[in-house]
Formats: sequence, structure tokens, C-alpha cells
Amino acid sequence: MMKLLNYQLQTHIESLATSKSTQYFSDYVHSILQDTAKPYYQRADYVGLSLQEIKSKIDTLANDIKELQNLKKRLSDSLEIAKEIIATVFLENGVDRIDGNIISSLTLSNETSSTQTSFTILDHEAVMRLGYIKYQPDVEAIEQAMMSGEGKEELAAFVKSETNTTKTLAKVKVNAKRIGLGTQAEELLNIVEAA
Repeated sequence: MMKLLNYQLQTHIESLATSKSTQYFSDYVHSILQDTAKPYYQRADYVGLSLQEIKSKIDTLANDIKELQNLKKRLSDSLEIAKEIIATVFLENGVDRIDGNIISSLTLSNETSSTQTSFTILDHEAVMRLGYIKYQPDVEAIEQAMMSGEGKEELAAFVKSETNTTKTLAKVKVNAKRIGLGTQAEELLNIVEAA
């Protein structure tokens, strides 16, 4: 369960994605790390625990979303089954419409069916000899050839290569020391917040 109280650093972290400037956050982190009135481990714990609180919220939300998706599917399936059973009851009783007071009416939709045909090839070579074949470039072989000098030269006029470099910025990682810090972590965060 998510806690209702956010610590100041946690609140700043949560608003980073919607903030136009990250300078205030950077300055705030500087002030935490440079605050020599608190031991270095308290400062590290405050930053780390604030990051872990966000991660915990994300995990909780991910689980909640999964549960809600399962509930949505179950309710959708139940709704469809209920509609089919009610339609069957209507048909068994010779009813095709019932007017309501609050709703306009209950009516039946027409029964529909769809047919799909699938094919299984029994003899691949025979159908290819008959001309039912599709040719297309072997992309995997082209990629491998383009990695060699000879292949690159041979394909230069026919294949354009493009290299994209994605830069991933350095990120701080929270290495948890103990599992279930709970009350101790909250006390520490309260001490840092109070100062």
C-alpha cells in the first residue's frame, strides 16, 4: 500500500517529468549532499529511500493496473455472458422487446456467425513448382554481409547503412542493505525532513 505522506525530495522527484526546469531539483540535491549538519549516511539514506519510495509506488501501481485489467476482463466477459443468457430467456419466452421506464427498452440483436477458412500446405515443394512462391531479400544475410568489407563493397549501390548511437546518462542506483526497514526508514526520513 502506498503511504499518503510524501517527503520533500520525493515530491520533487515526482514532479520532474512535468517540470520545465530541473535546476531547482539539482540545487535541492546539492543542498542535501552538502549539509554537513547531518552524517553522510543519513543524507545517502534520505536520497536512497526517497528514490525507493517512488519505485515502490511504481510497483504498486503496476500491480494495481494488472489487477484492474483482470477485473475489467472478468467484468466484460461476465457482461457478455449475462447478455447472452438474458437474450436466451427472451427468446424462450417469445419476447423480442421490453420497454423500460428509466431505460428506453431492452431489445434483441440478431444472431450472427462468421466463417474463417484456414489452409494447410501438405507439399511445399509441389506448390512452389506450380509457381506459388514469393521472393524477397534475405535481410539477415544482407546485414551480415554489410559487416564485412567485401559484402559492404558489393552491396554499396543497393543498400544504405545508418548507424544510430543512443546515449544513456549515468543514473544513481539504490542498493538496498536490508529488507523491510519500514519504521526505521520512516523515522530517518522524518529526522531529515524536520531539520
